[in-house]
Amino acid sequence: MVGAWATSVRTRMRRDDGDASIQMAIVFPFVIALTIAVVQTAMWFHARDIALTAAREGVNAGRGYQSTPGDGAARARATLDRIGGDSLRDSAVSTDGSTNDTVTITVSGSAISMLPGIPDLHVSQSASATREQWTAP
Repeated sequence: MVGAWATSVRTRMRRDDGDASIQMAIVFPFVIALTIAVVQTAMWFHARDIALTAAREGVNAGRGYQSTPGDGAARARATLDRIGGDSLRDSAVSTDGSTNDTVTITVSGSAISMLPGIPDLHVSQSASATREQWTAP
């Protein structure tokens, strides 16, 4: 009786030979694609954080008493040079939207694309704050 059971188990196991390889061949490309998508998303968020940090630094410099939006743009550019590295490509700093009362700094660029045939992902972040002014009480 035990011999028949063991033979039956061996026969069933032989019929499953190669199933794991076929399953991996089907599932593995999806796992790789999901992994690349997660890494790509993280790279895009990191590039956004870099752009936002540079914009905030620029606004902090440009809103000071007797500072100009150009001072803010220079600080934003220096911040990008310091922390941007290869994570934010083709970066640009703009002071469009600044007025006598507010300073607006916009930092744009592109995050590296890991997927072949897909262009780099656009990133644009801006920060705005009121300018410090001397007023009489």
